[in-house]
Amino acid sequence: MPPTVGFYAKLSVLQAVIDVNMVWLAIVAVAFSIIGAFYYIRIVKLMYFDKPESDEPLTANKDMQIAISLNGLLVLALGIFPGGLLALCSRVLT
Repeated sequence: MPPTVGFYAKLSVLQAVIDVNMVWLAIVAVAFSIIGAFYYIRIVKLMYFDKPESDEPLTANKDMQIAISLNGLLVLALGIFPGGLLALCSRVLT
């Protein structure tokens, strides 16, 4: 998904592969990304469009709710503002 950190990571890898003139590898990576997107879209379809197996609501304790919320917010924030993470990675690798 474009606003997440995973999208920018994949985009950076594809740009680096293209910069070293390995366009064939970038094409293979995009093809595999399309195949992967099929599976992700299938999960979204199952979650939102298919009938549930039971009507019993899911429950989670407060710790789990906080951890999942924090994780989701961090992934979204790093996707919207990837500069800090990319600068940190650049400093570590150079």
